[in-house]
Amino acid sequence: MDNKFVSQLARFFRARFPYIYLTTFEEERAINLVKNISSSEKLVKIPRNVYIWTQTNGFTLDDKIIEGTNTPDKAIDFINNVEKHAVFIMCDFHVYFGIKGRQVDFNVVRHFRDILGNLKTNKFRKNVIFLSSELIIPDTMSKEITVLDMPLPTLDDIKTKFTKMVKQNSQIDTSELSQDDEEKLCKAALGLTLQEAENAFALAMVNDGKISIEDLDTILSEKMQVIKKTGILEFINSEYKIEDIGGLENLKAWLQKRNHSWSESAKKYSLPSPKGVLITGVPGCGKSLTAKATSAIWQLPLLKLDFGKIFAGIVGSSEENMRKALKTAEAVAPSILWVDEIEKSLSGINSNGDSGTSSRIFGTFLNWMQDKKAPVFVIATANNISGLPPELLRKGRFDEIFFVDMPTQKEREEIFRVHLGKRLGNSEVAGDIQINDSLCKKLALMTEGFVGAEIEQLIIDSLYEAFFNNRALTFDDLTNSIKNVVPLSVTQKEQILSLRSWANVRAVTATKKSDMETYNSKAKDDINASRGGRALDV
Repeated sequence: MDNKFVSQLARFFRARFPYIYLTTFEEERAINLVKNISSSEKLVKIPRNVYIWTQTNGFTLDDKIIEGTNTPDKAIDFINNVEKHAVFIMCDFHVYFGIKGRQVDFNVVRHFRDILGNLKTNKFRKNVIFLSSELIIPDTMSKEITVLDMPLPTLDDIKTKFTKMVKQNSQIDTSELSQDDEEKLCKAALGLTLQEAENAFALAMVNDGKISIEDLDTILSEKMQVIKKTGILEFINSEYKIEDIGGLENLKAWLQKRNHSWSESAKKYSLPSPKGVLITGVPGCGKSLTAKATSAIWQLPLLKLDFGKIFAGIVGSSEENMRKALKTAEAVAPSILWVDEIEKSLSGINSNGDSGTSSRIFGTFLNWMQDKKAPVFVIATANNISGLPPELLRKGRFDEIFFVDMPTQKEREEIFRVHLGKRLGNSEVAGDIQINDSLCKKLALMTEGFVGAEIEQLIIDSLYEAFFNNRALTFDDLTNSIKNVVPLSVTQKEQILSLRSWANVRAVTATKKSDMETYNSKAKDDINASRGGRALDV
């Protein structure tokens, strides 16, 4: 358990805080924690009994029901009259504080306020804990109640649970599970409740009678359920690999060097967790693909933040939605938070049309990026960098800003190799086409100024032509499709030049320095005369 939380709750007990509101879905874990704290002389100085109240049973002490205490008023009278040092846990008492569809029970609220003085001055030390999964406090008690969010299980808690389950199920084969693999599985379960983690581990064990790193997907699927319930974040199940990215070797190397940076082995280097990366550049050149591939490379859940879902109609709910989304991202950490086309999401921050809601949400997001302690890696992609506010780009928000330019000849060769291999492979549709260096080089020379998305689409168009004629793909199909494409380097020439001008002094090129080359047939064209971004190898 988080030692900071334990110490804080113990101090509240010693300071005689009368009313504490503890929010958690883990009722049993919270009750056991309160019992442990209350019985420890080291923590609370004066040990106290723990009474647990539910509407069905009333108060119980050591599993013994105390008759006549199951109504709110009787329960409050009992609290006031008990002549012992005690902690009273009120389970789901928020229903009397005004949940949706039910009015505040003002008689109950008044009754609690009436005994407030006695709780503070009585010779017996008493604390009341309202234990609930949702935070609902009546306005008239907002000054008397102290709110605490119970943290989710720590890595040590989950490791303890995992070890206990393995011992209890001795027939489970663990021969393929190394110590590092066990750590990865337990870290993957961070953000789940102990019950959810136990379910995930149990499912992994019964699938094939063993537990190994191959069960990582089973645990991540449990996390997917947590994320889906928010209604704001989207869990992206990425099957892309780093080999699916053609080119961008500088960016890929940077990401690979930061793999496993949240593992125990990284701690001895005293490295901080990487904050994130901003990837900007020409549309269709692999920015979104890189975000998806990073999830597979690092074996971390990828969460997509949709700002459109943040902005809700009810006043104040947008800010709450943002806090909820960020809290969820931290709960399932280590994780990757992906904000696609971030410039569109933040386009309204200088507008007064929403009474400053956009600015407040943007401020919340910026502060979180700067101050977050949880290992949440932010990947933001942008096509129009001029639409981003300068405060987002300053050092401290992102570890690095990468510029993705038009693919070089070598990168286009790799892109053709990836997409032709993915769609043809050993298929009879390939016909006489041999996917080799010679073919990829020919095609790359013919597609100068094409982006990766255009290359993928022309291969698809070529296959449609072959499909329509019920025959194998031919080289002519590919060349004809190339002739029919008007590339972005022509249609968005001015925008690309503007992007390059911005990136020359502000970003690092995603392309490896040694992969850059002087263009041949279009060298006289200023669209290809220079490339954007600082030409560094990272």
